[in-house]
Amino acid sequence: MKRFILLFLSFILLVGCGNKNKDVIKKFEKNINNLKSYRIQGELTVVRGDDTYIYNVTSAYKNTDYYRVSLINTVNGHEQIILKNELGVYVVNPSINKSYKFESDWPNNNSGIYLPKIVLKDIKNDDSRVIKKTKNGYTIKTKVNYANNSNLVYQIVYLDKDYNITKVEVYNKNNQVLMKMNYTKLEKNVKFDKDYFSLKSNNENGTLEKSTSKIEDIIYPMYLPVNTYLTNQEKIKTNDGERVILNFDGDSSFMLVEETISIPDELETNMVYGEPELILDTVGLVTDYSVSWISNGVAYYIVSDDMNTEQMMSVASSINVLAVGK
Repeated sequence: MKRFILLFLSFILLVGCGNKNKDVIKKFEKNINNLKSYRIQGELTVVRGDDTYIYNVTSAYKNTDYYRVSLINTVNGHEQIILKNELGVYVVNPSINKSYKFESDWPNNNSGIYLPKIVLKDIKNDDSRVIKKTKNGYTIKTKVNYANNSNLVYQIVYLDKDYNITKVEVYNKNNQVLMKMNYTKLEKNVKFDKDYFSLKSNNENGTLEKSTSKIEDIIYPMYLPVNTYLTNQEKIKTNDGERVILNFDGDSSFMLVEETISIPDELETNMVYGEPELILDTVGLVTDYSVSWISNGVAYYIVSDDMNTEQMMSVASSINVLAVGK
């Protein structure tokens, strides 16, 4: 009889905990879904190998399908904007007067720690989530879905006592934090200007970079796949300056191109196929066969038939802004 009573009490406790956990999710979900619009400010920290990149983030949402995420690099002050409106998904680069329109289902096809609705989706999709009560509120541990980085395996979401999101940390399999988003300000039910989510208005406030016509230093990747090595390099003149082509052969062959870019007088929009992705100090483009990004007036392209997306991202992440050779 005593054993039966203990088992019964244990069952009651488990059911009680389960109900409380569901209540936490429901209240967090209610906080998010009751908002017709919001604007969040915070700080995003991204760790890539030995380097750490910090961004000031402003994340905005309206209705069901309008998003605007401003990422300002705290080192060089450059701003990029990931924008979704009725016309599609864009990455806007005000400092170089260029934007890229993506054929993408962003932000619904990936995890995203600066978007509370996407964090909520991760929580609801993970039946093995772990919820704990803390001194300041609650934590929720869930799996994540970063398609181009399997090294990111889980996240811990921090909620305050009113079930508002305050912080998200993303960990690797060694329990190291590789991404962290601190939420510092939340404005609810914001009335945005009519052009707040338009492509044109989001390109007007940037200070244009000075274009460069020379590649002073060739930058080499610090990481190469096993049995892969540099076999050829050349520098050629282009209409916009210079282009460097590095060919790597072996088991995981690829080509790395570095070239100067021109800055047009009027906004230039290019159609691209792939997904926007944080690469080093900027937002770049990832496809099944290539990774590309622009940093400090130089465009970088990695193209490969042998490597998968994650391997190309590993090479890209090892291309430091400091030159290691000429």
